[in-house]
Amino acid sequence: MSKTDENLKAAFAGESQANRRYLAFAKRADKEGLPQIARLFRAAAEAETVHALSHLEAMGGVKSTKENLKAAIEGETHEFRKMYPEFLKVAKEENAKWAALTFQRANAVEEVHAGLFKVALEKMGSLESKDYYVCQVCGYTAEGTAPDKCPVCGARKEMFSLVR
Repeated sequence: MSKTDENLKAAFAGESQANRRYLAFAKRADKEGLPQIARLFRAAAEAETVHALSHLEAMGGVKSTKENLKAAIEGETHEFRKMYPEFLKVAKEENAKWAALTFQRANAVEEVHAGLFKVALEKMGSLESKDYYVCQVCGYTAEGTAPDKCPVCGARKEMFSLVR
């Protein structure tokens, strides 16, 4: 891997993390009654997304939809079979209860994502149009309609956001 490739990979990771961090900061600013600062954080987050996507394109990280679905399945499967179980084990050993809960929830949701991507790959040309709802507590992704109660964390239906 060339130094430029390494730099693109690091830049992509950094910009991606900055996006998520700024969105979390925006939520906090909203909760603290500081809407202008929240908007600033969201604007910066969007700019970081532009940077991250540009770096990913330069790395050749976006391919055909079929290849992207296969990569998504591979990544999600790795997360729920290997990565999160290992993280969860360590968190439990260290009595890091909040971390363990976040790992446990993410693990369950990544398996759901892998399944959704598998179906999309199998039915790529004939996938029917459906809405997706995401639980804002754990990230569970529901297809079609939001459940009355999240099957992963138990959150109420009102905690689901529609994504199109």
